[in-house]
Amino acid sequence: MPLKRVTFSGRLYRHEEDEDSSFRSSVIRGLFFMGIDIAIGLAVAIAFFFTFSGYLIHPVEHGFYCNDLAISNPLKPNTISTIHLLVMTLAVPFFLIALLELLLFREVETTNRTGKFFVSVTMRYLEFVVAYTTMTFLLETAKCAFGRVKTLAFRVLRSSFRAMATAAVEVAPKVTTCKSELAPWPEFIQERIDLFDKLMAKHREELANKIAEPIKITLPDGKEFDGESWRTTPIQIAEKISRGLADTAVIAKVNDELWDLDRPFEGNATLKILKFDDDEAKQVFWHSSAHILGEAMERFCGGHLCYGPPISEGFYYDMHHEGKNVSPEDFPKIEEIAKCAVKDKQTFERLEVSKEDLLEMFKYNQFKVRILNEKVKTPTTTVYRCGPLIDLCRGPHVRHTGKIKAMQVTKASSSYWEGKSDAETLQRVYGISFPDSKQLKEWQKFQEEAAKRDHRKIGRDQDLFFFHGLSPGSAFWYPKGAHIYNKLTDFIKKEYRKRGFSEVITPNMYNSKLWETSGHWQHYSDDMFKVDVEKEVFGLKPMNCPGHCLMFAHQPHTHNELPFRFADFGVLHRNEFSGALSGLTRVRRFQQDDAHIFCRDDQIIDEIQGCLEFLKFAYNEVFGFTFKLNLSTRPEGFLGEIATWDFAEEQLKEALDRFGQPWELNPGDGAFYGPKIDITIQDALKRNHQCATIQLDFQLPIRFDLHYFDANNEKKRPVMIHRAVLGSLERMTAILTENFAGKWPFWLSPRQAKIISVHESVKGYAQQVQKRLFDAGFEVEFDADSPDTMNKQVRNAQLAQFNFILVVGQKEKENGTVNVRTRDNQVRGEVSVDDLLVKFRRFNDEYTKDTENVADF
Repeated sequence: MPLKRVTFSGRLYRHEEDEDSSFRSSVIRGLFFMGIDIAIGLAVAIAFFFTFSGYLIHPVEHGFYCNDLAISNPLKPNTISTIHLLVMTLAVPFFLIALLELLLFREVETTNRTGKFFVSVTMRYLEFVVAYTTMTFLLETAKCAFGRVKTLAFRVLRSSFRAMATAAVEVAPKVTTCKSELAPWPEFIQERIDLFDKLMAKHREELANKIAEPIKITLPDGKEFDGESWRTTPIQIAEKISRGLADTAVIAKVNDELWDLDRPFEGNATLKILKFDDDEAKQVFWHSSAHILGEAMERFCGGHLCYGPPISEGFYYDMHHEGKNVSPEDFPKIEEIAKCAVKDKQTFERLEVSKEDLLEMFKYNQFKVRILNEKVKTPTTTVYRCGPLIDLCRGPHVRHTGKIKAMQVTKASSSYWEGKSDAETLQRVYGISFPDSKQLKEWQKFQEEAAKRDHRKIGRDQDLFFFHGLSPGSAFWYPKGAHIYNKLTDFIKKEYRKRGFSEVITPNMYNSKLWETSGHWQHYSDDMFKVDVEKEVFGLKPMNCPGHCLMFAHQPHTHNELPFRFADFGVLHRNEFSGALSGLTRVRRFQQDDAHIFCRDDQIIDEIQGCLEFLKFAYNEVFGFTFKLNLSTRPEGFLGEIATWDFAEEQLKEALDRFGQPWELNPGDGAFYGPKIDITIQDALKRNHQCATIQLDFQLPIRFDLHYFDANNEKKRPVMIHRAVLGSLERMTAILTENFAGKWPFWLSPRQAKIISVHESVKGYAQQVQKRLFDAGFEVEFDADSPDTMNKQVRNAQLAQFNFILVVGQKEKENGTVNVRTRDNQVRGEVSVDDLLVKFRRFNDEYTKDTENVADF
């Protein structure tokens, strides 16, 4: 039977000349598939137009709203290649449809089947592209005709659509609950939400009515994106850069200000996207986690929240509850509620509210009312909401609670409202969180290792120091602990002689008039121990600088005598709250390697560089720390003239640049009397500690009327430099204890060598060796009456962290030697006592870090 070929959309069907019904079915089938192709093209064109031309429906917590996005038009050069790529990738479904058609309709001719298949696919795709292009052209033409003017009809349509969409989905957001929480919740939670919803609806209406203007968003690399004010958000720009960046972004930095990722730009802006590895992003992440903790605490026991800030590692929230103390048994329950909040992916919503409305919103909470009345000096301030929690907060925050993938409650303690011992007692709950559960597991392992290295545990095990309730915050140093303390002091004193510092001794107690002159009384009097003496108020000194000013002022000085470098190890006292005391890291009685330099303006840079070189030697070469430098500039409430501050900051910047090590700016964190360089060290556990400081002070010389005579015999004001390398000796001892895990380097070690005799017949020789080494200034022990075997004595000495174990027997006695092994059980063999003394002296003098290493030994 002869065949006739009928072509529809590039598809070839068999058709018998006299079979009209078969022909009609082929026509219908062809038209059907061609309609599908055209429909897909039209749909894609409309979707792309509304997505990329600036009209998109946004989901919100209680519904949807539609607003301008100002993402680049698809026909503009910066996105046209992306759009064409998307269109091209849509060819894939047409291959699949054509293949399906080929399999289902077997009347297609079997000859040259593959060629016809690709012809069919090509025709299908051409139909789609024609439909897509035509629709895009029509839409763009219509848009250009109307321009950017939003007609009344469009406004009405948009408002109507928003109203209908909102009404259709105006239901409460999903809230996952668990058995650990209160049922029902306290009434104030719903009352707070109702007021917030009312105010938020008004805010959204205002935001939608703001006139959008074209803006430019500039990235750190100089790349620019187009956007619209009040419409485009940082997360939309992040998504344009890469999906991965948008997923891992924690917070944005807009014009050097931390900014919510979903908060619209207000004008032309610079943009930086920060991830969790950035220090500022960590603080935002932990601040958001604190809000989740606060929500969990409200849902757990209905307490009234106070402050919930991020801290150096994690966060906490203070809560007031008359009848509830949070215990470790409650931690899993709080964590369970927090997991519910994370599961719900509660959006963090920012809202600026008037003080009057906030007083109404938080009328149930006396602490929030106090903050509003005493701290908020502006007509409005901001609150943030996540789920049922609404709290006073400057923000910013992560996008939603689902970003907090892993969270753990770590501890609870008591605290006072705003740290005042005469105020209400609060419950403080601490936590830690991460964007990945693996990071939490790593942190938990880290905590296990840190617990083993805890300086309080090692201090107890090695008989270094202890604390007693009869003198809180003041360490009692055993002989071996005092040895470490004195060695640190000796190290600094030895360097002082090389670097031109002169040690002085000053009183421990001064009349309050001294502190009033210095300005410390106004800032620190609450932290001082005060004593009434003959109707005068005296105070134990918390710092040495005012006393050194008195010493400088007591005698006249000429310009060629400067600089003066006064060093002081005087005992200092600060009245820390008992709840803040923590081992050696936070104490009431301490000593510092404190020094003050009085110099001329032209000597500032050289003196600062000398200080930087000193700390580099101590931290890098002696202790093996790495360190970071931060320049902290003028704070609020500063003393003096802005011009003086500007000059001081420029001097520090130039000194840092000459030093050659990278440094960062820390705006607004300087001391009230001058800018400073903060030095942060990193220990073996990669924890950061701030110990050393270098501060430039133009104010104290003015307050104490300090002066020197220049070459023309005219009075000039000196500049004062505050500096410390170790900082508090107590705190540095704690850091070194944990850094070395109790395995002290030889020059610091209170247990440098232990002598062990193999037989009673050589005890006399062992005692001779011990005396010789001890008389040479080394910490050597010998237990002549030990009942233990030699092997057990060796093991005990290694566990006690003696650097070297010296075994003596008959052979060593005859040769005048000792058999040396290390605490790591490395045998170094026979060494003469004379040679050993030479090695020990070298270890001490060169501050050798790893004396047990075979190369160093």
